[in-house]
Amino acid sequence: MPAQRAVHAKAPGKINVFLKVGTLSPDGYHDVAIAYQAVSLYEEVRVVEADDFSVEVSGTVELSRVPTDGANIAIKAARLLAARTGYPRGAHIELAKHVPVTGGMGGGSADAAATLLACDALWGTELPREEMLDLARKLGADVPFAFTGGTAIGTGRGDELSPALAQGTFHWVLALADFGLPTPAVYRELDEHRERHAQDIFPADPRPLVDNDVLQALRAGDPHMLANAMHNDLQAPALHLEPSLADVLELGEQNGALAGIISGSGPTVAFLAADVDSALELQVALSASRLNVVRANGPVHGARVVGE
Repeated sequence: MPAQRAVHAKAPGKINVFLKVGTLSPDGYHDVAIAYQAVSLYEEVRVVEADDFSVEVSGTVELSRVPTDGANIAIKAARLLAARTGYPRGAHIELAKHVPVTGGMGGGSADAAATLLACDALWGTELPREEMLDLARKLGADVPFAFTGGTAIGTGRGDELSPALAQGTFHWVLALADFGLPTPAVYRELDEHRERHAQDIFPADPRPLVDNDVLQALRAGDPHMLANAMHNDLQAPALHLEPSLADVLELGEQNGALAGIISGSGPTVAFLAADVDSALELQVALSASRLNVVRANGPVHGARVVGE
């Protein structure tokens, strides 16, 4: 009996080095302005042909919050591709997760992007790239960036992407939490914070933009410039929900980080280091303080098929 054909793909997690959140729209969403950077923590996907859709999950991160039924975004991605292309069968999806779960680094989005590519290759459906990106947008605001990778500016809901000129390599040390912060809860806290405080004095921009200082720092490949320009509107609400993250931020900056920022809606804290040696020293120092930390660098490529 011939061996079952399989396709392997991977897609990166991301750090939002800048995130501005606009006002709440009547449809319940916010316009955002994001500077994304894909980093070298990858979700790995292996798909094999099957009569139905199923998922199996393993990895190096906490997995208890990862659904293993039709609610899993990888199954949603595979079903969506099958519906778009008329593929009559299914796929068994094996996920090896290395990006923190509900950690603000787009792990689920990377699962979706890698699954789209792997199933397309396995089934031979050969969907054009623009149609693939259209499916990615339907799956979530961060999925198109997991598909493209590199460095990009996201506007609208974060899914309207334009490439950002960037050079060099940025070195990050990521402090991983043993808990998650659901994105809707953090946005809700932001909205409530804005209602509690005088937004007529500090109004939210309904159509936010990425600051020029961020774009210049990325173009220059200068970590010191980027450290001074990083910003996240979701950091204050995340800290309000999980005050212990303030201690993590302080500890990293005391141990040589150029700057720390909560990635996305958190709770992962991303520390920017001056160079690879500084990142190694910071990793050792934070590990000695019993934090769970990993090193990563960026930018890296987006989703790729890596073998069959």
